[in-house]
Amino acid sequence: MTEETTTPEAEDLREETAAAAPEVAEHDAATSLQAEIDDLRKQLLYAQAETQNVRRRMEKDALDARAYAATGFARDMLSVADNLGRALAALPPSMRDDDATKALVTGIEMTAKELENVFQRNGITKIESVGAKLDPNRHQAMVELPSDQEPGTIVQEMQAGYMIKDRLLRPALVGVAKASEQARVDLEA
Repeated sequence: MTEETTTPEAEDLREETAAAAPEVAEHDAATSLQAEIDDLRKQLLYAQAETQNVRRRMEKDALDARAYAATGFARDMLSVADNLGRALAALPPSMRDDDATKALVTGIEMTAKELENVFQRNGITKIESVGAKLDPNRHQAMVELPSDQEPGTIVQEMQAGYMIKDRLLRPALVGVAKASEQARVDLEA
């Protein structure tokens, strides 16, 4: 019964019982208070644990934000690095020896080197691909090429891949060695 539906007779009976056995009433009150204390203690522990979890999550998010804040900018700068690399690869050897264009070539080389240094300072590293096994987490196979290498080995890099700290910034676009025709015949047999 709840207190609202208690009859005056039931209330009188309870008062008589409490008066006749005060230690029972005290025990009931102490038990209910102890149960309430235990419940509040549990709630407090859960609240403290939740607060600690939120604090840890926020600290991790802040560390990640600092570590990977430059990701978008770094992705945009990769095209600059690619274009500088293409410019250097396209220069004929005669330009490097010609006094009229030597300063221009040196300037392009210095710019490419400085960009590489900036990448290193910010945790951006180039993925070494040629000669490695194809890793789908770092490489994107674009073509299979006949080769004397073991199938699945990277034999050509079409575009360099980059990591920012431990995360992939851009996969390397690669060509992988394919199985020779004799190996395919052996597999099918």
